[in-house]
Amino acid sequence: MHISIILPTYNERGNIIDLIDAIESQVTPLVDSVQIVVVDDNSPDGTANLVRERAKQSGACIDLYVRTTESGLATAIKYGLQKCRGDVVVVMDTDFNHDPKMIPQMVDLLKYYDVIIGSRFVMGGGMEEELRYRFSFLYNLFVRIIIRTQVQDNLSGFFAMRRDKLMVLNLDYVFRGYGEYFIRLLYLAWRQNYKMIEVPVFYVLRRHGQSKSRFLNMLRDYTACVLDLRLGHWVPLDKRVVGPNANSVK
Repeated sequence: MHISIILPTYNERGNIIDLIDAIESQVTPLVDSVQIVVVDDNSPDGTANLVRERAKQSGACIDLYVRTTESGLATAIKYGLQKCRGDVVVVMDTDFNHDPKMIPQMVDLLKYYDVIIGSRFVMGGGMEEELRYRFSFLYNLFVRIIIRTQVQDNLSGFFAMRRDKLMVLNLDYVFRGYGEYFIRLLYLAWRQNYKMIEVPVFYVLRRHGQSKSRFLNMLRDYTACVLDLRLGHWVPLDKRVVGPNANSVK
């Protein structure tokens, strides 16, 4: 099996090398090949320089792309998808909220399912930050009620899919904005009758750096996304993939 792991970064100097090391130790011995795709939004803290140096010593393939004319989480993931070569794609955060130890299990479950979701809200999942956990739980309840799916964690952003299953979805529609892309992705996968399963993950506190999340902006944008889906303003399957409109530097 050939796996591509997408890591979108912005000012993750304190986390990125430890994360790459952890991914290599957990995943490389178990698969045929691993491609780590780092999409950096021109971080001023030198994240890209660290990755570039680490790539020279790596046993795995580390592909670094620095975007200079575009930024944002969702579009960074879409850009990474266009650079993936693996049969399987894993997307995860770079602040250690998403534990690399879960990747082998998630990839193995793709033998039986189409979408594997790392979930805080199934048995065994959770968060170290209790207040955020409670709010996320309530907001996910709202999402389930409004769009009527059974996914427990629509905000996770930690997932594995076969690349061919992912690429037939409308990437331009899904991958825009910030973390609300994940709500759209799961909704379109559900409408396509993809088989989905959630596996427990536990979020620990960020090791280094600051979160890029802005609560009020997220609440506004995520709610607008959910209501948009509920009102039927969603785009059906579309194999169209538009090329990146950003400059990239290897």
